Amino acid sequence: MGIKGLKLPSVYVYIYFLFAMAFYLLGFYPVKFVRDGCKCKLQINKNLLKYFIYTAFVLQIFNFYYLGGIPLFSGHLKSKAVNLFWFFSYLLFLPSINILFAKFYNKKYFIFLILGVVLFSLTGYRTPVVVIILSVLMTLYYTKKIPVEYSLVGILIIFFIISILGYVVVKFIEWQHWTLNPIQLLLYRAGYTLLVVEKATKLQGITHGLLFYYTLVGFFTSVDPRAIVGLKVLGYHHSTTSTIIGPPLLDFGIGGMLIQMFLLGFILKFLHNLQLKEKGLITAFYSIMMSHALTWIETGPTDLVVWILYFFGIVFALKCLKRCKK
Repeated sequence: MGIKGLKLPSVYVYIYFLFAMAFYLLGFYPVKFVRDGCKCKLQINKNLLKYFIYTAFVLQIFNFYYLGGIPLFSGHLKSKAVNLFWFFSYLLFLPSINILFAKFYNKKYFIFLILGVVLFSLTGYRTPVVVIILSVLMTLYYTKKIPVEYSLVGILIIFFIISILGYVVVKFIEWQHWTLNPIQLLLYRAGYTLLVVEKATKLQGITHGLLFYYTLVGFFTSVDPRAIVGLKVLGYHHSTTSTIIGPPLLDFGIGGMLIQMFLLGFILKFLHNLQLKEKGLITAFYSIMMSHALTWIETGPTDLVVWILYFFGIVFALKCLKRCKK
């Protein structure tokens, strides 16, 4: 028995993860046509990126005004924080800050980064904050704007933010009462999610594609795919994460999981190889997509805004490939 009575998941859960990782790596092999990277320059206006960032800030501030408070300090407000204002704010800010660092690096842009981290932290959700910091670190690393040591410091900052932000959030959820410390909360969240996955391995195909469908349309119809996970797996309506393999297992079984992981490996390797010499817009989108893939390990691929970012990343990558100069 572990924290709050959580049991260790069975060995079968780890076997599923091993198969998922194997098919993710298998997705690398078809990506030979851009093995050595290629040179292409996709142009974008620096001032336009700044305008997008300013607009993102205004949308986020207006969101707090619309909600009537700061979601970080209220569970009720947090449940309403991911709305259209948040959606377009994130969609504008994340690519813009990464492209700005990749193509027009300037130390003063760290002010934008800090403001973005603060504003998105105030919504009470950790994942966007983690992705913002992690993607910028990756962009700076691949464009050789910062040494490796700085990246390691950034990872420590991410861990600190995850711990503290998660602790603050649960303390202000009016209908829950937690006595765990920040580290215990992280361990509890991990253990809880793994147990959800274990249940998902025994309920393969039970949602018949509903999770994928509502990932695409649920934001506009007020249906949370993670709430469907909670209902189908745990028996009650509660937003529940199920790792990167949970949703495809519940939707399409092990075959769907393996196809998803293969395609994810193919797409990310494609962009990785393409950005090796491009060092600009493609590097920015690769960093964004890879950062989201890493957070999916816990949260699962059930956010429309992320799929939109993936779509734009693939479109720009294909456009870049067309202009390649080997």
